[in-house]
Amino acid sequence: MVLIMDSPWTFSAFLAPDDPRAGTERLRRIRLLRGRVLFDGGRRPAFREPDDQVQDLGAWHFTARRTRDGVHGPPLGYVRLLTPATAPRFQSREFLGDAGYEQVLRAEGLAADAVFEHSRLVVEHRARKLGLGLHLNALAVAAAHELGAAAMIGTSGTADGQDRFHSRFGFHPVAGTRRYVEKYTEDVVILLHRTADGAGEHTGLVDGYRLLFRELMAEAEAACADADADTEAKASPPPTSPPTAKPAFTIPHRRVPASSAPPRGLTAIGPSDPHRWKPVLFSPARHDDRVALAALLNTDAVREVADSIEDQLEELIRSRDPGRTLSAEELAAARRDQLEGAQPWDYGTWAWYPWSGRLVHVLPCEEYRLVRTDRNRGKIDRPDQRGLLGKRVGVIGLSVGNSAALTLAQEGVAGAFKLADFDTLSVSNLNRLRAGLHQVGVNKAVLAARQMFEIDPYLDIEIFPAGLTEDNLREFFLGGHGPIDLLVEECDTPWVKLAAREAARDLGVPVVMDANDRGLLDVERFDHEPRRPLLHGRLGPLTAGQCRDLTPAERIRLVLDMVDAERVSPALAASFPEIGRTLSSWPQLASGVALGGALVTEAARRILLGRDCGSGRFYVDLDELIAPDRDVTAGTGAGTGTGQAGAASLPSAP
Repeated sequence: MVLIMDSPWTFSAFLAPDDPRAGTERLRRIRLLRGRVLFDGGRRPAFREPDDQVQDLGAWHFTARRTRDGVHGPPLGYVRLLTPATAPRFQSREFLGDAGYEQVLRAEGLAADAVFEHSRLVVEHRARKLGLGLHLNALAVAAAHELGAAAMIGTSGTADGQDRFHSRFGFHPVAGTRRYVEKYTEDVVILLHRTADGAGEHTGLVDGYRLLFRELMAEAEAACADADADTEAKASPPPTSPPTAKPAFTIPHRRVPASSAPPRGLTAIGPSDPHRWKPVLFSPARHDDRVALAALLNTDAVREVADSIEDQLEELIRSRDPGRTLSAEELAAARRDQLEGAQPWDYGTWAWYPWSGRLVHVLPCEEYRLVRTDRNRGKIDRPDQRGLLGKRVGVIGLSVGNSAALTLAQEGVAGAFKLADFDTLSVSNLNRLRAGLHQVGVNKAVLAARQMFEIDPYLDIEIFPAGLTEDNLREFFLGGHGPIDLLVEECDTPWVKLAAREAARDLGVPVVMDANDRGLLDVERFDHEPRRPLLHGRLGPLTAGQCRDLTPAERIRLVLDMVDAERVSPALAASFPEIGRTLSSWPQLASGVALGGALVTEAARRILLGRDCGSGRFYVDLDELIAPDRDVTAGTGAGTGTGQAGAASLPSAP
């Protein structure tokens, strides 16, 4: 019997013997419960206590009780799970007949030895509307997933919406199987569920209950082993020699050992799954999330818990009225008002980052963003902040683009992003990307998404880890969660540069690019100029299709034409002949990439807020800006420079 933390329900599991002669008191009580609930005060006259079915033999039986003050009450709910070991007894096979059942499996492409059946979900009247049926069903589905099921099948009534209830777990009706059954006084239909598709809207809950089922399995193994040992001790005389090792009790059809990795949705830390990039968000105020969070905390998947919610609440309170000085008592009262009776642990959201194993407590979305962007005010005030968070930005190329994407996220310029890059992080990228050695080999779009989610777990991010291609170009601009409002293009591939701009011009999407040399910021306002030539006409009528298969030399020449070879820095100009000979690629520095992120973010913010930012090319050349003749203190006695350019005179002190 296992109690889920912070849940009123206590669950138990029982694997019934397959021998009809080995009846147990436990099975008898289960049948009494089922018969009473199914009889339903005479609604189904064909049912009488007990509900005796041959399907009970060799099946898993799950019951739930309410627990108050550590005291377990009587069983209030029940569900059954049959494994392929007892497939000839399936209720769905009995309903369809052998030929009909096998025809359904053939039509669905399923092997009989990978199909489980769950049935007989019942809940006492006094426990209905409390969510018990939901949790029992999740446990049965989780058990099938944990035991290696490819699919689940079962019969469902329709009069009270049972079929619709099961559809929320990813079950769908099998066409042509619905018919009226006198015994149940309603139409019955066959439902099917594929485990590879998850469990519908309750996938997270089912994944959490897989962990619970492991505990229940361990209890069942121990109970059966103890019973076997007790029976053997009673039937055998004392040994005269050392006993031989007895095989351990094993669970039929267990395809996933209890010591293996945690289930989908709660696993994949580090190199075991480098593709995980979304945090899992839990709101403890929702019962399902509390159960799933409790299950997560009972695993070794959580490596670190960061709970600074008290400090966040204090920041929230002070940021709302910065001119007021609060006493300790006033601050405590304001905190109580903010919590509205909830415990601090239950307030807001817990974000679990599976790639690091960190579980982080954070304020609710609106409150978190209010605090996080509080220091933006004076430069980006609240109305503009809200407007920006409603925008969606696409970023292609997450090397140089990594700085832009992270700065956009930090500054709150857009609340939704699409990130595209086919490449993975390499050691040589660490000279300019904000990443660590432990992330080498991770796709750059995945890396950027992780970093952005660690800034704001409430962001809406979609990734394109194959980069921008002909197949996904329309999806990138228009599909998924919505169309992009602005494109940041930082890719090295000429075809992508032109294809992305062709699409942006057709759709009226402005494009911003940092060339990462001399602080070159490139802006193309296709939203205002739908016939503007690509890259300011520097490539003439060249199209994306014409630059698909270029030699390395042609590619370098084309890139030089794009950025204007006459304006590149002397260092970059000197490096081009050496690429592929003494240099592996063109040089880039972290300082230049960081500057590019700032320039792109400034331009994007102006464009998205409707501020003045026209098409063109703009240089923020640090070599020129940090030159002796730009010293504004020259001639004032405050510095040693000799130049006067840019110096400002100040009034003398009175």
